[in-house]
Amino acid sequence: MRKRIFEIIEVSKDHDRISFVYDVAMIVAIIVSILPLAFKHPASFFHYTDIITTLLFIIDYVLRWITADYKMNDSSKAVFIKYPFTPWAIIDLVSILPTLTVLNNGFKLFRIFRTFRIIRVFKVFRYSDTINILVRVVHNSKKPLLAVCTLAAGYILLSALLIFNVEPDSFETFFDAVYWATVSLTTVGYGDIYPTTTAGRMITMVSSMFGIAIVALPAGIITAGYMDALNEAKKDKSEGGQ
Repeated sequence: MRKRIFEIIEVSKDHDRISFVYDVAMIVAIIVSILPLAFKHPASFFHYTDIITTLLFIIDYVLRWITADYKMNDSSKAVFIKYPFTPWAIIDLVSILPTLTVLNNGFKLFRIFRTFRIIRVFKVFRYSDTINILVRVVHNSKKPLLAVCTLAAGYILLSALLIFNVEPDSFETFFDAVYWATVSLTTVGYGDIYPTTTAGRMITMVSSMFGIAIVALPAGIITAGYMDALNEAKKDKSEGGQ
């Protein structure tokens, strides 16, 4: 019984119609639940849809919890303790919290959880093969990506230190300098904060040129990993069809 429940709540495979209907229902529930975020003053109708969708999320969370041993390939009892701390379980739980208005009556702190409704968007990723491939690519490329992020962070701090000392009149705080360095690194250039001296402008030009190279590195790493993952998936599919 639990195994069949696990097969239904997981992404549908092998033309499992019940599982497919469940997946579609959950995707629709997720989309409906985040629609109020598009309105400044949501209609009262959304209050009821939020309750209904949250009930579905709670049922989904419970079903995934009681079948966690199949998901995590672990037959020990400890798996049911570990599951609530897994990334997907945390996303599911945070998706439920905004609607639990009972908590809001006694504690103002829990009103903050209402803003976490946007987290529900990530629940859709569970049902997308493309997103799952990207997640695997990022996970497999975490070392080079971490190296690039470290390089970018170091470059931002170095550029911020330089411009902050070269142009103290243009940047009131070091955070302003970090903001400028980040904008320059990504070549966005909002223009709200900018250097006015010759030395400051030279630093900006160098920062922007190096920024193009640094920003391009993660894109290249992810693209290469994504193409390898697609080729591997096609190869597995062709071998499975033989």
